[in-house]
Amino acid sequence: MPKKDHRSPQKRQTRGPRPAGISWPMQASCGLVMITAGLLAWLGAPRLIAWRSAPDSEGGTDQIQAIHGDDLYQPSVGQDGKNVIWVPTQDDLMQAMLEALNIQPDDILYDLGSGDGKIVINAAQQYNINAVGIEYDPQLVELAKRNAARAGVEDQTTFVRGDIFQEDFSNASAVALYLLPELNLKLKPTILSMRPGTRVVSNTFDMGTWPADTTIELDRSTRAYYWVVPARVQGRWQLEDSTNNTVGELDLRQEFQLVGGEVVINGEVFTILSGRMEGEAITFTYGHRTANGDRSHGSFQGTVRADRLQGTLNKQAKQQQLTGRLRASQRQGLT
Repeated sequence: MPKKDHRSPQKRQTRGPRPAGISWPMQASCGLVMITAGLLAWLGAPRLIAWRSAPDSEGGTDQIQAIHGDDLYQPSVGQDGKNVIWVPTQDDLMQAMLEALNIQPDDILYDLGSGDGKIVINAAQQYNINAVGIEYDPQLVELAKRNAARAGVEDQTTFVRGDIFQEDFSNASAVALYLLPELNLKLKPTILSMRPGTRVVSNTFDMGTWPADTTIELDRSTRAYYWVVPARVQGRWQLEDSTNNTVGELDLRQEFQLVGGEVVINGEVFTILSGRMEGEAITFTYGHRTANGDRSHGSFQGTVRADRLQGTLNKQAKQQQLTGRLRASQRQGLT
């Protein structure tokens, strides 16, 4: 997120792929990440930095910087952890990741593999939210607690010494992570089972076949990926109008946030041309060619909660309010 004066770092954001069908394979990141001595030298050794929260020229607050170490403990870039090594997220990418999460006052942010507490502390200090870090290394956990106290956010932050695959973070509304590709893939089913609308941002590594909603690029070697956990909609839905009369059927196929299938309205069968989930929100366009060659098309915008759907069908400049009831569920589609 930007600083209090809402200035954001320079970056390029790329939307995820637009649907052109229902098959969306994506090249998965795989293999062991090799951190060379040259890369470690480029990253630089941790340095002791004083926390600061100084007013800027427009009355806002400058972003704070993390103390990677203190007199009690100095972590080393590249030191071994559980299944990973410790490399702190650089400041400008951290800001871009927080911005992508669009943090709101009632959010709870979790950082999985929180290290020295940098992301948790910045989120709490800048946006006045509660934030939690899960970290396996006990010395980093204690360092993060001291860093939070120095930043004045110890009452808004919690640091748990634990395994990210064992700890419960299901109450998170925003999740940050900087892991290895194989760990992202192992976490993917857990993240996809979280509440629809949960926002997730990952430093450097993607989620394999789950395409990112947005790719954040600061330069050719500095990027992060952003997703919104989609609601599960795959199945057959009965559509009713405002008088509870059945007017059609919606047969949805889903692959992560992308949806396809068919919609039947008053006996006409249409193909869903582009469909997308963003949390509980569903949008799609549909169309076909009539017998005389004319093109008939429209769109739908709505929300899905459990086995109920509600939204507006737009067809040839006419709008119709529809509700949907899930008749037959096929719960694959989020894998």
